[in-house]
Amino acid sequence: MAPSRLTTIGFDADDTLWHNERFFKLTQDRFAELLADYSEWESLEERLLAAERRNVRHYGYGIKGFTLSMIETAIEVTDGTLPASVIGEILEAGRDMLSHPIEPLPHVEETLVALAGDFRLVLITKGDLFDQERKIAASGLGEHFHAIEIVHEKTSETYETLFARHGDGAARAMMVGNSLKSDILPALQAGSHAVHVPYELTWALEHADEPVDHDRFHQVAHLGELTDMLARLR
Repeated sequence: MAPSRLTTIGFDADDTLWHNERFFKLTQDRFAELLADYSEWESLEERLLAAERRNVRHYGYGIKGFTLSMIETAIEVTDGTLPASVIGEILEAGRDMLSHPIEPLPHVEETLVALAGDFRLVLITKGDLFDQERKIAASGLGEHFHAIEIVHEKTSETYETLFARHGDGAARAMMVGNSLKSDILPALQAGSHAVHVPYELTWALEHADEPVDHDRFHQVAHLGELTDMLARLR
């Protein structure tokens, strides 16, 4: 397929369009302080990640599932003796995350404006429906997209379905995001181009190896480089 035939570009939201993971990191630090008398951070971090890995299939992605995983981990490391006051502080930390400010990353809006005239732009994000809707509204970026999809998981079938629904199929689409596991690998598997935009922090469950030898894999340092990259592809 000639790159000039690209008609649709999908964008991830969290840590691609705006900051998100940094708030999880700050809350993890707060969680470590609350449990400092019961566990060293390295052990606590391992147990929290194990809880998240178990629970994501039940609670999905996002702050609510993360909060429940913190409570579960705290109960485990204290052998069920966790004071109710600490549970209350963990719940408060989760509520604080649900109201954190939305700060778009550099170059985001101007890039969306520049591309909207030539491509159908689709926002494809996963996580808690209400929280994702809140962040999209607070960002002020929703108006730049032809469609917005909030999904439970990002798989090759997800991209095949959405790029057929909102474009001319996966082969004529490109997915842009910070997660190799969720944004890049399944989009490539679906037959799309994929552009990795690294972020300063990556959740451990989103780690994956770069598909460096794939001819539809691309990487930019930030979204401001995307328009020039597309021009070079043409």
